Amino acid sequence: MQNVARIQPLQQTAPVIDTRRYAKCIEVSKRIRWDIDRDVIRGRSFDFSRRFLPDGLAKTGSLPFLTEYERVLFSQIQGRTYANMFGLVERAIGAKMLELSRAHWLDDQTALEALVRFTDEELKHQELFRRIERMIAAGMPGGYRFDAQPNDVARVILGKSTWAVLALICMIELFTQEHYRASIQPDAAISELYKDVFLFHWREESQHAILDELEWRQENARITAQERDAAVDDLIALAGAVDNIVRQQAEADAAYFFIRRGVPFTANEADKVRNAFLAAYRWQYIVSGAQDERFSVALGGMITPAQGARIGAALAPIVESTQEHA
Repeated sequence: MQNVARIQPLQQTAPVIDTRRYAKCIEVSKRIRWDIDRDVIRGRSFDFSRRFLPDGLAKTGSLPFLTEYERVLFSQIQGRTYANMFGLVERAIGAKMLELSRAHWLDDQTALEALVRFTDEELKHQELFRRIERMIAAGMPGGYRFDAQPNDVARVILGKSTWAVLALICMIELFTQEHYRASIQPDAAISELYKDVFLFHWREESQHAILDELEWRQENARITAQERDAAVDDLIALAGAVDNIVRQQAEADAAYFFIRRGVPFTANEADKVRNAFLAAYRWQYIVSGAQDERFSVALGGMITPAQGARIGAALAPIVESTQEHA
């Protein structure tokens, strides 16, 4: 989070509806519209002989003692969790966008349509990831656990200020794009069906991130300096909530990995596996988003250097814990 600590605030302005950008998102949404069965799944099953997440996201490089079979299993467990995490957070994202659309009901109808389409696509994404979980579950041995509940997580997220929620949503939808472009798309070794899930997800998320930022900037212009300062604390709290989820899931996934391997690791190797799961999840769901250039620029235009330093200090232990697994 060093980038956050260095950023400078921009001059705040009154909220402005940029109808042309909303209209462009509508045009692209119509053009790239896809169907789960017709376009994504297409009657296929997952190939369990191949990785799901690429090594760059799964962080297998820190575990040189794993066999090829174990690397594939490690990737598949993380890939299952990766899909479940998006299904989890999209419950809150869809609800927030539906709430924000209220401001446009009797105002800019182009902005209203864009947010309604956004919400519809998020509902589709939730169904996609529920389908993916059922399909992966059918091909993997029992014992996997994903205990976080979408409604419980949504209540925590939606209980924070709109500014902080939009910051979190924008960060998530930006890092999904970067993960796909930089890691998933270029890796020819991963499951073709798994890759296609995130290809189609990326296509719609690219428009969602634009709408996130538009709504976030409008909210930022609407609130007072005191409200924004409190919202920074909310954003820090949301990052902590995400970290609590990934800590618990890393432990659960490491335990499942040990069971599926069958033969015990040494104590030192087992600790390295647990740490690799946690480092990978912290990188995937927090650090890669916080360090995304587009997110840093947007956030930097809204906060003071002192607020940026506060965020950086709060996230420093999380960032540092991922360094040895870079």
